[in-house]
Amino acid sequence: MDRQHAHRLIELIETPSHFDPQQPTDSTFVATGIISETPFATEHWGWDDLSRIFHIGTRDLPVENPPANTAQWAKGYLSHCQEVMSRTLPVAHRYANNLRQDLIHLPQPLPSESGSDTVDFRSVLLGRKTCRKFLGQSISREDLGTLLYLSLGYLKEREVDCAPTTPQAFKARRSSPSGGGLNCTEGYIYIHNVEGIGPGFYYYHPDKHALTYIKRLDSPLAALLQEQHFIGNLPFGVFLTSRFDKMWWKYPHSQGYRVALLEAGHVSQTFQLTATALGLKTWVTAALTEQKIEQSLNLSDLCEQPLLFVGAGYSNGEALCDELSALLPHP
Repeated sequence: MDRQHAHRLIELIETPSHFDPQQPTDSTFVATGIISETPFATEHWGWDDLSRIFHIGTRDLPVENPPANTAQWAKGYLSHCQEVMSRTLPVAHRYANNLRQDLIHLPQPLPSESGSDTVDFRSVLLGRKTCRKFLGQSISREDLGTLLYLSLGYLKEREVDCAPTTPQAFKARRSSPSGGGLNCTEGYIYIHNVEGIGPGFYYYHPDKHALTYIKRLDSPLAALLQEQHFIGNLPFGVFLTSRFDKMWWKYPHSQGYRVALLEAGHVSQTFQLTATALGLKTWVTAALTEQKIEQSLNLSDLCEQPLLFVGAGYSNGEALCDELSALLPHP
């Protein structure tokens, strides 16, 4: 909306009687559905106005010259990709080339021989559950490496799984789908009790399968997760962030935000299924104390933001913490 329309809209909000259907600006408001001479139909919406704005604002992505067939779609999509690649590539992650500290290299997952897997996929799906009571048992460095590699790592096994025409910037492959092949999701590791690695926050390098130390733990995990104190015994977890600036590069419209949320969810589910296959239980939450997380992870602007936290550890499988269970009636 330009300045002229904005000023006129404010005037009409303050003095509705000034509305003139013959006035070009006012008629534009009516034609676009911004204002109406009759009351708007009320629609039930169970959340707040922000969620309504987000949902409606990201619906019905406008498409100029919609293709009539697959050939036209392919031509249009190729043109879009060529235009995107003509732009300056997003900058590398701030830790990508910051190797002043020694990298902590993680063990590679052992190759799976045909027929040797002892946990079938159906059992993994049935066994995944959200737990809120974890034991004080440490996680092995090998299990940490397997979890991070299979959920966030760029898979060496898939390096040849690209078409010859794929640009180098899009050749990295994870086990989860990524919007536009951008791999916008990043992993920051919270370590409390892992063999051979000191407590603290770390950045996971998906291309190097290694960790960079960020800082020590200076507050309980609950302080970063809306005071969910029952999670204090969790041995480790991952804060999943999204590089919005990478998403903006290819998708400079509001639907790109939906894609960022979906991608983080895909990675979270892969992490949980991998942990389940390793005999661990998991916990995931979107109840984040964002400002404290940003401080802990050294996130300085809106270009990268936390979306989810997912953790894993040994557990007796209890879905409720002891304190909540004690408040509930038991048969």
